[in-house]
Amino acid sequence: MRFDEAYSGNVFIGSHPSYEESKVVIYGMPMDWTVSYRPGSRFGPGNIRKVSIGLEEYSPYLDREMSEVKYYDAGDIPLPFGNAQKSLDMIEEYVDKLLDAGKFPLGMGGEHLVSWPVIKAMYKKYPNLAVIHMDAHTDLRTEYEGEPLSHSTPIRKAADLIGAENIYSFGIRSGMKEEFEWAKENGMQIAKFEVLEPLKKVLPTLSGRPVYVTIDIDVLDPAHAPGTGTVDAGGITSKELLASIHEIANSDVQVVGCDLVEVAPVYDHSEQTSNTASKLIREMLLGWCK
Repeated sequence: MRFDEAYSGNVFIGSHPSYEESKVVIYGMPMDWTVSYRPGSRFGPGNIRKVSIGLEEYSPYLDREMSEVKYYDAGDIPLPFGNAQKSLDMIEEYVDKLLDAGKFPLGMGGEHLVSWPVIKAMYKKYPNLAVIHMDAHTDLRTEYEGEPLSHSTPIRKAADLIGAENIYSFGIRSGMKEEFEWAKENGMQIAKFEVLEPLKKVLPTLSGRPVYVTIDIDVLDPAHAPGTGTVDAGGITSKELLASIHEIANSDVQVVGCDLVEVAPVYDHSEQTSNTASKLIREMLLGWCK
């Protein structure tokens, strides 16, 4: 279950050597074929792995060490360059296999469209699935300039599949007026501008439910994460995002999978964005994979 032919040689710090013995599988989805502004997120997974060597393996937030969770870094899925549909099919097939094997999937993107096939796979296993979505953008378009496979469409596709009332979006500060109107008309909850406080109100209503969490790094203000394809001013701080991850960890929701997407290292030569992403993944691992 490791993609050796396309693997760069880096692994996320602390990765267990055995797939069979690991509960969590980290995998990369290096796709940016449909972006509308700046490409480069296909290099996100590799760079997040590379900088993870600088992480402390202990979380003072959660009082846990990474050695307490057995996780396996499977490398990047070798997606065919430019072929969006085949790439999405390959991602869905891979996550199907992870779920069949009883693994917790933790994905790294890649553009946000890669979350769509993962949610499809999760919904097949968990028919009462809810999705928590943290992002600057609504991602509720049905198409972008005539193309239905676009990084601006994954949450709309997910809403059409599992029901808009089962999607909870936080930190949203950008989108077409029609997207916000569609969400309101169809019972989807969108918390504009903030994440932590509205999240606290929603989590008790999701108690005991299987939840998939997808985080677009651009939910952060560009001051905290400049290395992304579609920057948008006015975002939250890294401190608030960390606190939100911990709020989920301390709740009664059953996180069954997650991803972190849209890290584009080429736009951040300081590697601040990748370093932030690697710390977020550490907290997701220790907080949600118990």
